[in-house]
Amino acid sequence: HKAAAKGILSYVVADRDKKLEADPYYKYIVAISGESGAGKSELSHSLALLLKSQNIRVKVIHADNYYKIPPLLRKEWRLNKGLNVIGPNEYDWSLLQKNIAEFKEDMIARIPCIDIIPDQVDELTTDFQKINVLIIDGLYAIKAKSVDLKVFIELTYLETKMMQLMRGKEDVDEYRISILEREHMGVMSLKPLANLLVNKNYDVLPVKKG
Repeated sequence: HKAAAKGILSYVVADRDKKLEADPYYKYIVAISGESGAGKSELSHSLALLLKSQNIRVKVIHADNYYKIPPLLRKEWRLNKGLNVIGPNEYDWSLLQKNIAEFKEDMIARIPCIDIIPDQVDELTTDFQKINVLIIDGLYAIKAKSVDLKVFIELTYLETKMMQLMRGKEDVDEYRISILEREHMGVMSLKPLANLLVNKNYDVLPVKKG
């Protein structure tokens, strides 16, 4: 993840510098998507630390905190609605876009934050005026609007730590596997949006458009 972050950093700095020439106050956004267990959070935080080392004020937010249905109710909701509901439309895109706009406009914002112990949705108040670069990670993060650089991790759920952990369990949760398969379909549908691909060896490759 650290090696991949270094590769992404060079693209961020070059692209951001170009945009800062046109607008000295430009607020830059990176989005990182990939399947469960692919290392989105690790990559995001590694990139954030590299940016911080260059005196760039950066914040990471997790798009997976923006589900419309809170964690404690999500399984029952999915069981009632069927597996077809699993995908990008589960996000509250209006709230995510509102927070992105607040970042762009140097505002104080309230963003959702999941406390994983009680599976409770809390709110975090943050002052975006002090932030120069926003990193958004999540299954479907690169679908967000106003993103400058979209990064896609190519590892599938069959290759991630998630499945490695599940293989170690005595009782494999077939329902969880079916969710991972549906998420896989949703995440892969967004791959064409990417500017950079992180392959299975964590090499960073630019996507040729057109």
